[in-house]
Amino acid sequence: MGGFGVLAALAGLTLAGLGGIAALARLAAVGPVVTESLPHLGGLPPAEHALSRFHVRWYTVTLVFLAFDMEMIFMYPWTLVVPMMGTSSVVEMFLFLALLLSGVLYAWREGALRWT
Repeated sequence: MGGFGVLAALAGLTLAGLGGIAALARLAAVGPVVTESLPHLGGLPPAEHALSRFHVRWYTVTLVFLAFDMEMIFMYPWTLVVPMMGTSSVVEMFLFLALLLSGVLYAWREGALRWT
């Protein structure tokens, strides 16, 4: 069996395995489909679908949050090496913070953080 035959056999086994898993999931289903049941929301009928899309501006807020979350991850080890490294580590951290701040100022200037 050549290289193509082995590849075809592996692809067939993969597809058969995925089909088997899908069939078992269909057979083992007990309740209704999740998208057909409504969430409670404190007893009120829902105003929108539970799987609705978010507005694109939320992604900008998420990226700003992740940037500052990464900043905190980098600042903790930095606090441990400041006494050993001296002034150069302080200068490097302020350059890092200036880079993050410049990104936020650019997003603000471009209107990415405006909600209206």
